[in-house]
Amino acid sequence: MEQFRQTCREHGLKITPQRVLIYRELARSKDHPSPEVLYERVRSRAPEVSFDTVYRSLSTFREIGVADLVDGYGTAMRFDPTTTNHHHFRCVRCETILDFDDETYDALPVPGSIGRRCDVQKIRVTIEGLCAKCRAKSASRPKRRSTS
Repeated sequence: MEQFRQTCREHGLKITPQRVLIYRELARSKDHPSPEVLYERVRSRAPEVSFDTVYRSLSTFREIGVADLVDGYGTAMRFDPTTTNHHHFRCVRCETILDFDDETYDALPVPGSIGRRCDVQKIRVTIEGLCAKCRAKSASRPKRRSTS
């Protein structure tokens, strides 16, 4: 929390009780919550906090570098309190997002067509598939028999 407070000061942001509560709830989250999910969690502790306050705070946290946006590819925005370089696995069924580290992915070469035109600042890999729980559910379902 001290790093959060320091970063806010460096960016000239007031350290309001609402921002502290929202950041604290995000920081303890391991599920990369959407603004809606985070709002429900914060609201259970502070019913006076509006959805707009949560949403704007998350955007501000991203701007000052204390939170990241996880690419959703058409799903709801999800936020990540871990801003150090890491990668994600996203379950296509339940939408669980898991963090993982891998030096091989960290060192992926930038394709020449991008590297010549762009200033690449971060490489983040997202792997998609079925998480262990969803895979187990799929394996335990009886297979339908064809009636043809």
